[in-house]
Amino acid sequence: MRRGVLFLAVLAGVVLTPAGPAAAHGGDAPDATAYRTEVTGFSIPVPGLTVRAVEAGARLELVNDTGRTVEVLGYSGEPYLEVRPDGTYQNVNSPATYMNETLAGDATVPTHASPAAAPQWQRVSAERTVRWHDQRTYWLSPGLPPQAQADPTRAHRLRDWVVPLRQDVAPFEVRGTLTWEPPPATWAWWLGAAALGVATVAIGLRRFRWVGAVTLVAGMITLGYAVTRATLGVPGQAPVIGAAAVATAAGAATLLGRTPFLAFLGGTALAIFGGLGDAGVLAQAVVNFPGPGWVPRAAVLVALGAGAGAAVSALLRLRSPAPAGISSDA
Repeated sequence: MRRGVLFLAVLAGVVLTPAGPAAAHGGDAPDATAYRTEVTGFSIPVPGLTVRAVEAGARLELVNDTGRTVEVLGYSGEPYLEVRPDGTYQNVNSPATYMNETLAGDATVPTHASPAAAPQWQRVSAERTVRWHDQRTYWLSPGLPPQAQADPTRAHRLRDWVVPLRQDVAPFEVRGTLTWEPPPATWAWWLGAAALGVATVAIGLRRFRWVGAVTLVAGMITLGYAVTRATLGVPGQAPVIGAAAVATAAGAATLLGRTPFLAFLGGTALAIFGGLGDAGVLAQAVVNFPGPGWVPRAAVLVALGAGAGAAVSALLRLRSPAPAGISSDA
């Protein structure tokens, strides 16, 4: 048992260690936020061109199927990105190239980067799709917006935004809105997780094998949730997928009457990595997940409640083993 706890502690340390350079491709996207960035359309129709907000509004995504070059302009109107038929290019002389490296826009801009400098294009991808942070589309100021401070019970449209684009020499804009949304009833989701945990412990006290069924189902739910997020490019899902797989296997083993320690291991992994590691979605309105926000919140609730309940049930079983001749289902 001590080795299992040590394994979980080491795995937690790995997950909580700050991400390396690869996270620059999306590692600073929030799991959840109070700000909803939406694209409402273009100033002129452009067949074959689409722009949408992704990563909970942290980036814009442009897909260019027009067969012609589309240019994104920087904060001073300088050329910043070009999405051409043969791939995506960035202007290394545009200050926006460096300012947009992080969500906060706090990267150092080199002295050679100037809106007045001639463009110097660097190919960054062979794709006709590009994602980038754009400070024009999200809230950068610290603290709540004044509207939200005055009335935190309802949504507030903070501003309409535009990002200038260009096709050949013809300028146009992609337009959208930025809205602050009040948080969900966070206490209710935590209460639901606690209720599921208590119910799982109660099941374990009466018929321990059925804790395996709860863990199995919860692991499968968490696995589907994490795989979906990984498919969408959300970083940091590998530990969640691993924990969900461990919980699923542990649930099946518990149903077969194996040692309760497996249920403890699977439940603890599920609660830590599938639940606590993503608990921020319970407190914010806009979640980095497709579809309604209640879906990821429900997945986290299940991981928290079922995982913690399975771990506690297993600990009780390990500390009070059934007397000889008594079935593990007792």
